[in-house]
Amino acid sequence: MQQNALSLKRKGKTISCVPTMGFLHEGHLSLIRAARPAADILVVTIFVNPTQFGPSEDLSSYPRDLERDLALCEKEGVDIVFSPATEDIYPEGYSTYIEETDLSRGSAGLPAPVISGE
Repeated sequence: MQQNALSLKRKGKTISCVPTMGFLHEGHLSLIRAARPAADILVVTIFVNPTQFGPSEDLSSYPRDLERDLALCEKEGVDIVFSPATEDIYPEGYSTYIEETDLSRGSAGLPAPVISGE
């Protein structure tokens, strides 16, 4: 995906990305529809990230239907669906973690984000 994105950027293309954990619903589709006209290439990511689940949360019961998601993406004109395997993102022995420690606390002097339905 990284090589593909770099190639597209070298060609002067702009890219919109809608990250999801799959099992797409109308909220996802509205984001996809909003992103479509904003760039030349529309990418949707589908990745159920195991690191987003706590010890008492059941990763295995998270709903998944990749075929349905792919059909919805095709219907919405998505150019690229990036749906990596967990092993591709977290190979055996991985030890890289990212921890954001400033912006999420508002300590950068920025106002809290406002999410609007408009």
